[in-house]
Amino acid sequence: MAEVKSPLGEDARKTVGNALQGALVDLIDLSLVAKQAHWNLTGRNFKVVHEHLDEVVDLAREGQDDVAERAVAIGVNPDGRARTVADRTVLPQLEAGYLADDKVVAAVTDALAQVIARFRERVAETDEPDPITQDLLISITAQLEKQHWMFQAQT
Repeated sequence: MAEVKSPLGEDARKTVGNALQGALVDLIDLSLVAKQAHWNLTGRNFKVVHEHLDEVVDLAREGQDDVAERAVAIGVNPDGRARTVADRTVLPQLEAGYLADDKVVAAVTDALAQVIARFRERVAETDEPDPITQDLLISITAQLEKQHWMFQAQT
């Protein structure tokens, strides 16, 4: 079995690997929360919010792929299994059933704010050990912040 050798030292690999794993869990669950809202949305602003939620889903899914591939590139195995995400997520979960558009906008705004705060912590954590990973996290954070602004403007 082939093994990917890390370009980072052991301590740096561990720090960066933890940051990437946390980012992966956040992005997977963000995509699931946004898709759940997308499917169950109701209200006057249905179409606009419905389509906007897909932008968040696409961003989260692209980001999770980039984060997972970066982890492998530095010799860390990403874990995006359902049980891992369920056990480690800290995002609040949506209620079951139909969801009013104003409640969805508020919930997604809050979820994005939480994810952004953790991404900003990861950006700081990866500054010294791996600026390449930091650059990836900065890029994803910028996209998350844009979505946060757009959802926040609807509240």
